[in-house]
Amino acid sequence: DKGVLTGENTDGQGFMIAQQGAGVRPVVQNVVVFGAGGASRAICVELALAGAKKLTIVNIPKDMALGESLVKTLKDNTAVTVDYVPWVGSFEVPADSHIVVNATSIGLHPNVNDKPDIDYDTLTTGMYVQDVIPNPAFTPFLREADRRGIKWQSGMQMLINQAALNITMWTGLQPDKEIMKRAFEEAMA
Repeated sequence: DKGVLTGENTDGQGFMIAQQGAGVRPVVQNVVVFGAGGASRAICVELALAGAKKLTIVNIPKDMALGESLVKTLKDNTAVTVDYVPWVGSFEVPADSHIVVNATSIGLHPNVNDKPDIDYDTLTTGMYVQDVIPNPAFTPFLREADRRGIKWQSGMQMLINQAALNITMWTGLQPDKEIMKRAFEEAMA
């Protein structure tokens, strides 16, 4: 018996659990996702499977093949409407967007002053903003949303949820996420 090797990606699952915890449901929602790398791919697949209406993937032109590959994967395997938009200059978030996700490394420590090149005045209070960056937990991207009175969530919750999922997969045990959150906050202080 050679057994079966199974791989899991907990990025998307951790993201979805964080969204649920914040009371955000992607069903029939228009979602803008910045980035087309591994985290973005996992998040977009989970959003599509959860019933998102439309995904707009915004990524830099030098990685156009990555964005187009993600769009093809989504079109071939899910029912979501999906578009790829080359990220050139300051991106204007479409007014009909419900969820806006930074799934890039922009703002990640040590580049804590960086933020995605977005026309932040196109973000509205009817939107929900999510960053995948856990360090710092309050990125310039989130500060822009907060300043405009927009509901937001940092990447900390996604990170804690995916870590908890990994612990469960490896050990079968259910970790206490509140303890994990406190340990994370202490480590970041």
